[in-house]
Amino acid sequence: MELVLTAIYEEVPERDGGGYVAYAAELPGAITEGDTLDDARSNLRDAIEELLKTMPSVQIVSGNGDGERKPTGNYSTEQIAIELPLARLTARR
Repeated sequence: MELVLTAIYEEVPERDGGGYVAYAAELPGAITEGDTLDDARSNLRDAIEELLKTMPSVQIVSGNGDGERKPTGNYSTEQIAIELPLARLTARR
């Protein structure tokens, strides 16, 4: 089964070190960073895959899964797909 998540990439201002923060809205704990957007994108995919390996089952939450975190400043979103065995997926609203 393919798990589709919303990836959010926030640009970090140069005065704060630059780069990007990346997280999956529906999967709490899937957060990372990168010097470039491509680095952040790759690191997020790795973070999601590693997080999923540690979970006995996967609970997808509706809306913003990272608590109250909301994108600020310059940001972009995209859908990313991760292969996942069907038996590990559960939904929570």
